[in-house]
Amino acid sequence: MANKIEKEESLVVKAIGKSLKSSPQKTNLVLGLIRGLKVEKAINNLIFSKRRISGDILKILKSAISNAENNHQLDIDKLIVKEASVGKSMVLKRFRPRARGRAGKILKTFSRIRILVQERDESSEKKQTKIKKTKEDNGTKN
Repeated sequence: MANKIEKEESLVVKAIGKSLKSSPQKTNLVLGLIRGLKVEKAINNLIFSKRRISGDILKILKSAISNAENNHQLDIDKLIVKEASVGKSMVLKRFRPRARGRAGKILKTFSRIRILVQERDESSEKKQTKIKKTKEDNGTKN
């Protein structure tokens, strides 16, 4: 029965965005800003980001939040971004004429984004901060 309760506490909700017109490398830079943050802070980071893809990532994050609220009855104020990953989607191949009858290849890459949100309890946050503090104290004494 204890295992069942632990599974319910660590419920993870996801949202996926497919075929977004941005390279995975550029998208990963923006996703790095929101990994591990509380949802409210992540939304603020995306709103004030100057990158074009941040608007699409914001839509996906809001979708994950609404999935958590409506489908799994999770508290929005306790949600954190557990994982934000990007992968390759399709690639459009185009060619450009170059000198001496040659052609230059242009690859227009698309991304696939997956955002996982999880409800975090305050008690587990306090335990993690205590563990971090003890590790820091042990490192400074040596």
